[in-house]
Amino acid sequence: MQLSLAPQNNAAGILCVLAGSFCFSVNDMGVKLLSGDYALHQLVMLRGLVAIAVALAVFVPLDGGFASLRTRRPGAHLLRGILIVFSNACFFLALATMPLADTLAMFFIMPLLITALSVPLLGEKVGIRRWAAVAAGLAGVIVMLRPGGEAFRPEALLPLCAATAYAVTSIVTRRIGGTERASAMTVYIQLAFIVVSAALGLVVGDGRFAGQGGVTLDFLLRAWVVPPPADLAVVAALGIASACGGWLIAQGYRICEAGLAAPFEYVALPLAILWGATVFGDWPDRFAWIGMFLIVGSGLYMLWREALRGRRLASRSPAAGR
Repeated sequence: MQLSLAPQNNAAGILCVLAGSFCFSVNDMGVKLLSGDYALHQLVMLRGLVAIAVALAVFVPLDGGFASLRTRRPGAHLLRGILIVFSNACFFLALATMPLADTLAMFFIMPLLITALSVPLLGEKVGIRRWAAVAAGLAGVIVMLRPGGEAFRPEALLPLCAATAYAVTSIVTRRIGGTERASAMTVYIQLAFIVVSAALGLVVGDGRFAGQGGVTLDFLLRAWVVPPPADLAVVAALGIASACGGWLIAQGYRICEAGLAAPFEYVALPLAILWGATVFGDWPDRFAWIGMFLIVGSGLYMLWREALRGRRLASRSPAAGR
């Protein structure tokens, strides 16, 4: 069974993907900006409350009302929720100590991981040229990690964990995307963020485990505090950006050819470099530039190969969110 899709409009779809990628880049920048003062689970829960309110008030009505939230795949939504929460936690924990552009570039290994995982999980066949692209992308990751050198940091592995979980999520989404609305996936993902964050807050939100590790662990275990109005406004903006980004990406893939829309998600990387330079004073070094070139180049080549093969991209994961 397949849902009736919106009429194809490639130009509008590309604009949706560009706008959604911009929203996610603002979300990433805002989380990094607040990471030194709040617990990750507090930020995620507050953001989730705003995002789910926006989804229920705006996007669910656009998708046909509350009937669009009905699902025959509760198990798949639960699995997606667990994977996305884990992926986001790893990604945002990396942001606490790593430059925004480096974190996002390593996360963009995700399309290559989807290709590799599609062999055991979906039984797909991958040719030598796509395996070569996977190898080139992994080489870019190794260049950025610099294992064995003084510049290596264990937390640099977190974006890879995030990308792996996101890749599996994308494969799950590929299986259910024909019967589930984008608004339903948005709402259930935000609900997962809220439930998991609230549970973590009850266990470690008093801060009794904080101060026993570095910056990354402190971001995870810090006590909850009452944000001042200015920070609450930033958190509200993050929630709006998260909800809008997920819905816009989903809409982009609904009304545009997947192979045409997907490369435009990479606009998030120059935006991350811009935020890193202007907001945080970070600028990629030469190793980071080489790694980014290999990762992004391999990802774009993979998307091009997928488009040539005339297949719907496995990396289509509408409303997964960050």
